[in-house]
Amino acid sequence: MSTGSRKSGSGRSGPGRPGTTKTRTTRFSGRGLHNRVKTAKGRKSSSKLWLERQLNDPYVAEAKARGYRSRAAFKLLELDAMFGLLKKGGRVVDLGAAPGGWTQVAVDVVGAGKEAPGKAKESGQVVAVDIQGMDAVAGATVMLLDFMDPEAPDRIKDALTGPADVVLSDMAAPATGHRQTDHLRIMGLCEAAFYFACEVLSPGGAFVAKVLKGGTENELLAQMKRRFAVVKHAKPPASRADSAESYVVATGFRPDPNA
Repeated sequence: MSTGSRKSGSGRSGPGRPGTTKTRTTRFSGRGLHNRVKTAKGRKSSSKLWLERQLNDPYVAEAKARGYRSRAAFKLLELDAMFGLLKKGGRVVDLGAAPGGWTQVAVDVVGAGKEAPGKAKESGQVVAVDIQGMDAVAGATVMLLDFMDPEAPDRIKDALTGPADVVLSDMAAPATGHRQTDHLRIMGLCEAAFYFACEVLSPGGAFVAKVLKGGTENELLAQMKRRFAVVKHAKPPASRADSAESYVVATGFRPDPNA
């Protein structure tokens, strides 16, 4: 999920709800996968390995079975099970939304675009933003927008019907292969998303952002702890073990940092 456009508790008690970080793994509907790819003329060994990984990845198969656009959908499902981020009728901003896996999950959980007669308060809202084009998601407002454009935050605010309950950021800059450079780039996106979240979140709201190995920079982490009651790092099971990504999850937004 790309740069420029990338992902509140329900109050229910029990494992995996607000205040806990119990990991919930995804239950797969199919059998184990054991596909091998034959070496084709002109195919690099790296391409062969990538294709084999895709064909044998249970999350890829499960995403296809459930109609999700990407395996990343399960990262949000698992983070939600761990922290209780999404609730029926909530407003969600999904930054770096393409190709739309997180957006699909958010729409389904908050009930965006599914207003029942006489129950307007139960209909949620999802605003999905990405610099890359993506197909429409029923129930969501999809915006083709570079989040780092100075005018982007105001345009997103105009699309919201009220304060957001959750701001999600799965934004990631194109990898350079230089670890420090990639870390600085993704932290810049995380910081921009955090400042935006502080402008649009309702009291008690939540913020989730992708970070790389090493976590959130100390200064930014300190700012988050002033604005949120709880700040933790998490790596959902759907995040590949060999990936340097993890997520910073902040819950219990405080509009007044001195409160």
